[in-house]
Amino acid sequence: MSEPTPARTRHSALRLVDLRETPLDVDEVVAALDDEASGGLTLFVGRVRDHDHGQGVVGLDYTAHPSALERLRAVCEKVAADFDVQGLAAVHRVGTLAIGDLAVVVATASAHRGTSFDASRALIDTLKAEVPIWKHQRFSDGSEEWVGSP
Repeated sequence: MSEPTPARTRHSALRLVDLRETPLDVDEVVAALDDEASGGLTLFVGRVRDHDHGQGVVGLDYTAHPSALERLRAVCEKVAADFDVQGLAAVHRVGTLAIGDLAVVVATASAHRGTSFDASRALIDTLKAEVPIWKHQRFSDGSEEWVGSP
């Protein structure tokens, strides 16, 4: 959807922040956080699973509000300010995804593992709660549901 945030833009720890219609790459996220000062890098990968609440899922679509990338950057800046991280990355997929596709990849790098674990949890939890990205799930019985929509 847009160009990734270049390294050291806005907040010095933000290395990669983007919404994409193309498949996500874990190696790209890890490489963006390559830093000799970081002793810990914590990575979370969210994938499309084949079930939800006891129903079979056959696929889904993610739709983002036009403000979603700006909001994602703001969430990343807040997490970077709240935790002592050297690097932070967050990339979310939009469009049609199949079972097993990567939907979101977030990672943080810090001097110590505990900080990185805490920052990564805060990043994914806040992203899910505050960034206007909505999931439209299609179930194997033909039904569907929107998740996270207003």
